[in-house]
Amino acid sequence: MSVVRPRIERVTSLPDAPTATSAAERIPEVEELLDLAVGELGGGRRDGQHRMAVAVGEAIEKGEHLLVQAGTGTGKSLGYLVPAVRHAVASGSKVIISTATLALQRQVITRDLPLVAKAVTPQLPREPRIALLKGWHNYLCVHKVGGGYPADEPTLFDLPGGEDHPRTEEPAVPGGARGRRKDDGATLADHVRRLHEWAGETESGDRDDLVPGVPDRAWRQVSVTAMECLGGKCPMLAECFPDKARTTSREADVVVTNHAMLGIAATGSPGILPEHDVVVVDEAHELTDRVTSSATVDLSMASVESAARLARRHAGTNTDALDQAAQALGTLLVTAPAERFPNGLPDELRAAVGAVRDAAREVLSTLKPEAGGGKGQPAGQPEPGLKMAQGAMLQLFETAERMAFKDTTADVLWCSRPDNGWGGFGDNVTRLHAAPLHVAGLIRTHLLGEATGVFTSATLALGGTFEPVAATIGLKGEDAPPWQGLDAGSPFDYPRQGILYVARHLPAPGREPTTEAQLDEIAELITSAGGRTLGLFSSRRAANAAAEAMRERLDFPILAQGDDQLPTLVRQFAEDPATCLFGTLSLWQGVDVPGPSCQLVLIDRIPFPRPDDPVKAARARAVEQAGGNGFMAVSAQHAALLLAQGAGRLVRSMDDRGVVAVLDPRLATARYASFLTRSMPGFWPTTDSSLVRAALARLDT
Repeated sequence: MSVVRPRIERVTSLPDAPTATSAAERIPEVEELLDLAVGELGGGRRDGQHRMAVAVGEAIEKGEHLLVQAGTGTGKSLGYLVPAVRHAVASGSKVIISTATLALQRQVITRDLPLVAKAVTPQLPREPRIALLKGWHNYLCVHKVGGGYPADEPTLFDLPGGEDHPRTEEPAVPGGARGRRKDDGATLADHVRRLHEWAGETESGDRDDLVPGVPDRAWRQVSVTAMECLGGKCPMLAECFPDKARTTSREADVVVTNHAMLGIAATGSPGILPEHDVVVVDEAHELTDRVTSSATVDLSMASVESAARLARRHAGTNTDALDQAAQALGTLLVTAPAERFPNGLPDELRAAVGAVRDAAREVLSTLKPEAGGGKGQPAGQPEPGLKMAQGAMLQLFETAERMAFKDTTADVLWCSRPDNGWGGFGDNVTRLHAAPLHVAGLIRTHLLGEATGVFTSATLALGGTFEPVAATIGLKGEDAPPWQGLDAGSPFDYPRQGILYVARHLPAPGREPTTEAQLDEIAELITSAGGRTLGLFSSRRAANAAAEAMRERLDFPILAQGDDQLPTLVRQFAEDPATCLFGTLSLWQGVDVPGPSCQLVLIDRIPFPRPDDPVKAARARAVEQAGGNGFMAVSAQHAALLLAQGAGRLVRSMDDRGVVAVLDPRLATARYASFLTRSMPGFWPTTDSSLVRAALARLDT
């Protein structure tokens, strides 16, 4: 099969480039280059964008970390891209740009960065080289497509290196056949057949270039993880998509990647990112959660059995001891309490996990490549199935070793059941989990140890200060490196463009998803607004309950998350101003709908984390043991961040007007209320419901 080079965004350098020192002396200053880039885009000067660009340039030059809050409309992408490109070309060093979402990643690599490169190249000694880099599992494996790997078995392991690709949200299919999807009725075989056809056409092998996408289970049939890859021994190395992406990234000046890759790098995995001296983290408010996710592992009877099965199938290895250890672990997990283990695993569970560790170590020692080639492979060629077995067994061993370690104070350990929602996967499997208690040290050591960090987001100053976020990314405490914070402001006039309404007269939320008083308030507000409502709820249960109630009471179209693919729902919401859209976390941060379709943002309650969230509960407890306020340091910061993100859905352009309505009286009455409201855009505040309804009615005319 013929496969051409991946379509990586890059510009080739001109020959005979001057030295970095002489080049830097002749390159215009950041502000002049920014004006060129903005002119190329057809925009005008924004003072906040200029302040940001200058600050980023100075931070890079001084080697001093920087936190920049840049509100919606600031143009923060160009605010960091221009100084990043200037530095990379002038110094001959590399800059990493990381985003949390695929949408922003696409915007940066396909629009913003090429635009900046085009605009500033005439003022640079050479054209900047740019590249896109993702996790291994996000690229098609040519060898696997060609039959070089055995067929996959269902696996209960997370896919290392595939974490940067979000799970596709698929609506439920009542009565649907296994393996079928609501959208096109395609079976798993249909999807795999389409992937094989695409393999002969794609220039990048990048999963995100496949539109429409395919389910994770289908993608696993044509991809491998970094642990499963044959590396330099692969017979298809010359056509390997992930290897080409990495080669291109090593040659580039600016590399665009994602927070999942930073998360893997932060856990200490070597070689994940090319060498660099600056890392720019956009959507930085999500970094700590992504690092936590990357460093979290789980263990179950089924995952042990899966690894053992791979070893038997591909290496003919005796796994009797591992099988017995799996059974013993499974027996204990049946009765294990679904709770956090603050003092490490109970003795019986620790012994069972230790037996899994020891048995996995023994199996690993037998999984050696055959000198004369693997089963069915020519002499000297590695056996792909054996590589898969090694990867699974190594992951199993490392997970069990971590959980059975005597001192687990650096980790949070807990047990989840299918019905308690503590990190379960909806597959009726009871699991043990281990997550890092803190990630600030990981970020400081592995991401900022040798590089200057620039962290930016529309929401970084919580409670009006950068200190809380700085602490979570390793910039506070003993031996913390120097850093600066900058609020670049926003071009929007928030007090004139929006109202923050707190329904002080409502009862405080309880355990029930919604109350009659809340539903009455929601109906009145939507009626006054003429639809045009984005409803942000703390749980799917609450969103569905409110949607069902409003469909019965009102004549406006009410969409609920889960009715269809999220992009489809957002498009329908944007196209029809009478439509309302209700949902949960994906809508709090992922919706950008300027104009008349979104003039009311409803928030059902202050979005505190669940009180039984094992990681956040452990982190709050650690703060308290150190003499701090665990509630303010963990729960209040979590809520402040989400409130800021959710309220930010209202004003997306200079012409937007509307109301953010919070149906939780605690935002007006609780002692922590001012911390939360200071984290939100500066809308005009009120608790007068009649005033708010009148304002919404005027907007609807």
